[in-house]
Amino acid sequence: MGIRFAGWGVGLGERIVTNDDLSATLETSDEWIRERTGIRERRIGGTASSLGLAAAQAAMVDAGVTAGDIDLVILSTTTGDRLIPGTAPTIAAALGITGGAMDLNAACSGFMYGVAAARGMIATGTQRVLLIGAENLSRWVDWDDRATAVLFGDGAGAVVIEPSEVDSVLSINLGADGSLADIIRCDHGGYIWMDGREVFRRAVRVVVESSERALREAGVTIDEIDILLAHQANLRILHAVADRLGLSHDKIVVCLDKYGNTSSASIPLAVDHARSQQLLSPGKLALMTGFGGGMTWASAVVRWS
Repeated sequence: MGIRFAGWGVGLGERIVTNDDLSATLETSDEWIRERTGIRERRIGGTASSLGLAAAQAAMVDAGVTAGDIDLVILSTTTGDRLIPGTAPTIAAALGITGGAMDLNAACSGFMYGVAAARGMIATGTQRVLLIGAENLSRWVDWDDRATAVLFGDGAGAVVIEPSEVDSVLSINLGADGSLADIIRCDHGGYIWMDGREVFRRAVRVVVESSERALREAGVTIDEIDILLAHQANLRILHAVADRLGLSHDKIVVCLDKYGNTSSASIPLAVDHARSQQLLSPGKLALMTGFGGGMTWASAVVRWS
C-alpha cells in the first residue's frame, strides 16, 4: 500500500514585513537582501498552533475530509508553543480529531521527514494522516542582527495523506549529521544563529547527494524531473543545487521572495505556490528536497496524482 497527497492548505502570519521595513532599523537595504537571498518580504505573526490550525483546516477542506476521517496528526515544527506539551495535540483538539497527535523536529527537513513517517504509518494500517509544517520563527529572531533578521518568516502548510494502491512517493532518502549541530542552532532562551557560509557549503552538498540517491532509488534521471520543490532558504542555494544536478532553473519553484525562510513550512508553501500557478498536474515528476539544522536532510521523488 502506497500513499497519495489528497489536499493541501496554508496559514500565514498576518503582517507583511518588507525589506524596506527592515532597512529602517538595520544597516541594510532591499537591494542587499535581494541580491544575497532572493527574499523581498516575509510574513510575521501567529503561533505554531494558530498557523498550523489554519493550514490544517484548509487542507481538510481541499481533501474533502472531516475530523473523524483523520487517524493521526503529525506536526513538524522547531517552534512549538511550549516545551511541554507538544503542539500537535492542541491543533488536533481544535479540529476535533481524537486520533494520535505528535510533534516532529527535524528543522527545515521536518516536513519531508513527516512524509516518510506518514508513509510508514499508513503501511502499517493507519488510514489517513494530517501532516503539518508550522513555524513561528519570528519569536526566536534577534531583530537587531542583520545576518538573521532578514531571513525568516512565520507560516504553515499542511497536507492530508491517505492510502493509495499506486504509491505517489517513488523513493525517499533521509540523512543527518549531528557533528554539524552548531552551524545552525537556537539554544533555550536564545536566538537563531547560523554560520552562513558553512551552511551554504554543506547544504548544497547534502541536498545534491540526497537528491541523487532519491533519483537512483526511484529509477529516474534528472532529465525526467518536471519540477523542483525544495526548502526555500536562499535563492543562491536553489540555483547552486539545480546547477550541480543539471536541472534547468525554470523548473525551480520559488516562493521565498514572498515568505522568506519558513523552515518546516517552506516545502508545503512551495507546493501551494506551484498549484496556484498550475505547475503541478497528474503524472508530473517532482523532486522534493530539504535541509536544516541538525544537520538533517531529506529528498523524495514524487509522481503527482
